[in-house]
Amino acid sequence: MSDLSTLREAVLVGNAEGAVAAAHVDLDGGTTPLDLMDQGVRPAMAEVGRRFEVGDYFVPELLMAARATKQVFEIVRPLLVSAGAKPQGRVVLGTVQGDQHDIGKNLVGAMLEGSGFEVIDLGVDVAPEKIVQAVQHTDVDLVGLSSLLTTTLAGVSAALEALVKADVRDHVKVMVGGAPVTDAFASSVGADGYAENAAVAVEVAKRLVAH
Repeated sequence: MSDLSTLREAVLVGNAEGAVAAAHVDLDGGTTPLDLMDQGVRPAMAEVGRRFEVGDYFVPELLMAARATKQVFEIVRPLLVSAGAKPQGRVVLGTVQGDQHDIGKNLVGAMLEGSGFEVIDLGVDVAPEKIVQAVQHTDVDLVGLSSLLTTTLAGVSAALEALVKADVRDHVKVMVGGAPVTDAFASSVGADGYAENAAVAVEVAKRLVAH
């Protein structure tokens, strides 16, 4: 098995083409899809998150690393499925109704995939009913809601209320985030967790699905 250092470095610097090429070389060399993620992509994304937390990386670097991770995962996902590998958890993501912003959501999704989660992305301007349907029809562990505008914070509350009314709130954890969202707001609407950025979102997600 390859030492995966080329793959890790490519992800770390956001070189999507290099990451894909390294992934193919590693897989052809006998690395299992699970080892590729566990020992290659995930440590690299953990380092990306650490650098972001200490101020060495900023949003552009996160986006580049997330893109590299996403492209590698597109190769690995079907291999993991065929091998019977279980995801760390299944997450439904969406930007709440009235909000068209998706960069933060996409970044969180890529970080979560790189950390072993299966992500179901509902897109932007997601109605509460659509979130409820996703929870009802899929074995979901966590719902992640994003709001980038103060005017759409009501969409977060509406989504949580819809989950309660549909009697599925107790079956799933809810994590919220976005520029106007605070820990106090998350608590006030009954969310289980708050993530101030994509790197933190991964740690919060891990904690929530472990309970």
